[in-house]
Amino acid sequence: MHHDHLRASSLLLGSVAAGWLGWSGDLLSLSLAAGFPLLWSHARTRAQALTVSATYFMSASRGLPQGVANYYASDIWPGLLLWLIASTGFVLVHTALWTDRSGWRKPLRFLIACVIMAVPPLGILGWAHPITAAGVLFPAWGWWGLLAMTLILLLMTMRHWLIAVIVSAGFWLSSSAIATESAQPALWHGIDLKMGVSLGRDQSLERQGALMAIIHRSVSHHASRTVVVLPESALGFWTPAIARLWQRELSGTAITVIAGTVVVDADGYDNVLVSLNASGSAIVYRQRMPVPGSMWQPWLKALGDRGGARAHFFANPVVDVDQTRIAPLMCYEQLIVWPVIQSMLHDPDLIVAPGNVWWTRGTSMMDIQRASAKAWARLFGKPLIMAFNQ
Repeated sequence: MHHDHLRASSLLLGSVAAGWLGWSGDLLSLSLAAGFPLLWSHARTRAQALTVSATYFMSASRGLPQGVANYYASDIWPGLLLWLIASTGFVLVHTALWTDRSGWRKPLRFLIACVIMAVPPLGILGWAHPITAAGVLFPAWGWWGLLAMTLILLLMTMRHWLIAVIVSAGFWLSSSAIATESAQPALWHGIDLKMGVSLGRDQSLERQGALMAIIHRSVSHHASRTVVVLPESALGFWTPAIARLWQRELSGTAITVIAGTVVVDADGYDNVLVSLNASGSAIVYRQRMPVPGSMWQPWLKALGDRGGARAHFFANPVVDVDQTRIAPLMCYEQLIVWPVIQSMLHDPDLIVAPGNVWWTRGTSMMDIQRASAKAWARLFGKPLIMAFNQ
C-alpha cells in the first residue's frame, strides 16, 4: 500500500513538473513536455491516467484563469470554470485511450491520442501538445524531426523508455549547445507594442498616426524597401477610410505593412491580416482558428444569434506578400498543432506570428506562445517574425 501511494504521488509530481516547467515559456524547457507519455504509460489504473493527464494539462495552461479574468475584467471564477472546460478534451481522450496492457497497445493508443489532439475538432483545444518539443530536440530536421519526435514519444510509453530518455537528453544537449535559429530576413521587421487593451479599440486618427510614427522610426535605419509586421488587431476595425489613410501615408515609400485588423459584417467578423503599401491594400489572411470562447463562439448560430469570429479551419495556410511566401500564425494558432503543420506542407519562406496578448499580463502565456512559435520555426529551419502587443 505504501508503495502504491508513493507511485501515485510520484506520477502526480512528475506530471505537474512536465506541465509547469515544460510550458514555462523557456524554449529549451519545452523538452520536458516529452515526459508526459512516460508518466501516462506508468499509470496503474485509469483513475491514475486521468490524474496524470489533468495535472499535466492544467499545469501547462495555468495562466488561463488569470488571463480570462483580465480579458473580461472579472473575478477569477469564470476563468477557473473555463480552465476546467478547456482541459476536458485532453483529459478524456488520454483517459479513454489508456490501457494497462503492455506491448504495442500502449504506443498505438498514445499515437491515436496525439493525432486526435492535433487536428479538429478536439485539436482546437490541443494546447501543450508534447510534439511541439520536436523543435528543441531536432532543430532544422523538418519532417524527419517530426517523425523522430513521434518515435521518441512512443518509445516513452514502452518497456525501453529509458533509452528514449537518454536519447532525448543527448539531442537536447546537442541542440542547446549549437545556435540553430535561421537568420532574420534583412527586409522584414516585427514591431512589439505596449498599448494594452486600447490596441484595436482606439480607432482615432491619433492612434493611427502613432502607429505610423512608430513604423517610420523603426525603418529609419534600414533599407527603404521594408516589410513591417504589426501585432494582431493593430488597426482596429477595417474600413475604406482606414485603408485610404494608410495608403496616403505610405505613398512615396517602399514600405509594406502587414497588420492585424477585424472585418465585420452582419453575421460576425473575421480576424485578418492586411497588407498595405503605396499601391493600395488587401486582406491577405483570414484566421484559421480564433480563440475559442472569447472570439470563436459557434453555439451562437445554433441559438439563432449572430456574432463571434469565424474560423477558417484549413484556409490560406500560406500567403504571398512582397514576393515572399509566408505562413501566418495569429496568436492562438501558435499554441496548437494543425495550423503550422498545414502551413509547412506548402514550404513557406518564413513564419509570421503576430499576437495581441495584453490580457495575459501576470501570466507566462505570452512567453509560452513565443516559445511555441520559436520551436516550430526551429524544427523546419524557417525565419520567424513576431509582433506582440502587451
